[in-house]
Parts: sequence; structure tokens; C-alpha cells
Amino acid sequence: MGGEDPMQARPRLSIVIPAYHEEARLRACLESALDYLARTGTETEVLVVDDGSTDGTAPIVESLATGRRRDGRLEIRVLRNGRNRGKGYSIKHGVLMARGDLVLISDADFSTPIDELPLLLRAVEEGGHPIAIGSRGLRESRIVRRQAVWRETMGRAFNVLVRALTRLPFHDTQCGFKLMRRLEVLPLFRAARIERFAYDVEILYLARKAGIRVAELPVLWRNAEGSKVNALVDPLNMLKDVVRVLVRDRLGRYGAIGRPPAAAGIK
Repeated sequence: MGGEDPMQARPRLSIVIPAYHEEARLRACLESALDYLARTGTETEVLVVDDGSTDGTAPIVESLATGRRRDGRLEIRVLRNGRNRGKGYSIKHGVLMARGDLVLISDADFSTPIDELPLLLRAVEEGGHPIAIGSRGLRESRIVRRQAVWRETMGRAFNVLVRALTRLPFHDTQCGFKLMRRLEVLPLFRAARIERFAYDVEILYLARKAGIRVAELPVLWRNAEGSKVNALVDPLNMLKDVVRVLVRDRLGRYGAIGRPPAAAGIK
């Protein structure tokens, strides 16, 4: 037993990081997060999902994995999409491949730093919420470095429209820092179809259908340059995707999610 590899057992935490052309900032951001995880001693797998990058994104992850192999509590892997599929697809890929009891979804730039994780952990492990999402939209949220005014305005307008269309109560669905109990959210990700930036809305919408409690928590957030969002095209496409979620739900395309066990054929 003394020689047992702790990562052969299921890790406590999986971190899923979608990455597309992140060569310029990925190493420093990942190293900072890995240092934090090493200090905590939590058995963790880090899954970086390379979304068809043509730069050095994947080699950077592989070199970090080689350098950290002596730490038996940390496992780092790169997963590859065959081509560029989008943030939502990449996160779904990572979540479906994850093995941890808990899954943290984080942006590659860690705009919300990894040391905000304990706040979400308390909500999931002690507060009875299978999903905890970081939020920039609450009064207690700490915005260290703001986005450009036009981008903040665009984000607020999107959130207002999301709340009006879906009746979701959240002040910020798009913050890239979310913690989930893996087994409880797997059905949501298997049913999800949104492949790009509005994936968050679909998962939270499905969570409500399934009766899964979600905690929205104020986090520290700092803007990092290099956003992949096209300010002219993507907001419209995101709204189209939100409408597609509603239409898909109306047509019954989400299967048994949210249906009573008898109606879903479950005994």
C-alpha cells in the first residue's frame, strides 16, 4: 500500500480549462495555479482542452506535465479537439473526460484566481449546492481590473436579456469560474448542445430543469487582455444560442431532464 499511486484512485478535483491559442499566457497562469494546488495537497487532475490551436498551446501543457510528474497528487493532461469547435464544446469534452468528484471550470487566464476556490468549495461541500458559480455581478464582487466600458455594457445587456428570456435569476452567467459535483452534472453536459460562448446559459437552464441548486457567489476578478470574443459577431450569436435552448426545450429535445421519474421511464 505504501507504493500505491494516489492518482490511480479517483482524484478529489478535476480542473477543466478550455484553451485556444493561449501560448502567450498559458504557462505563467498554469504554473501559478499548479503551485497553489501543490500547497493544498489536494489530489487533482488538470485537463487543458486544446480547441484546435495552431500555436504552442499543447506543447506548453505537455512540458508542464513532464516537469510536475514527481508530484503524485497532481496530474496534468492535454485533450485535443480535432478542430476548433468552441468554448462550450471544449468544456463538455473536458467534463465528460474528468474523473474527479468535483469539477472546476476555469478560463485559461484565471481572471478569477485559483485561490478563490475555497469559497465555491464551501457552497458545494457544506452548503448543499451541487453547482457554485463565481459572479462579477453581485454587490460584494471585487473587480480589480475592469473591462473596457463598451465590453462591460455589452455584458450587462446580455445578462438582462438572458434573465428576461430564461427567467434564470443569476446576475452573471458568463464568469469563467464554476464548481460542480461531477456525477450530478454529467446528465446536463451529455444533453447540452451549445458549442460556443453561451454554453453557461444552457447548463444553468438545464440545472434548473433538473432541480439542481445553484449558488451564485461574489468573486475577485481581473480583466486579462486577449479575449477571444468578437465584439461585433459573438453577442448576436450568443443570443441566438439562448433562443435555441428555449426552442429545444419547448420541442422536448432535452429528454428526461426535469421530468418526473415515472414520465421519464425511471423506476
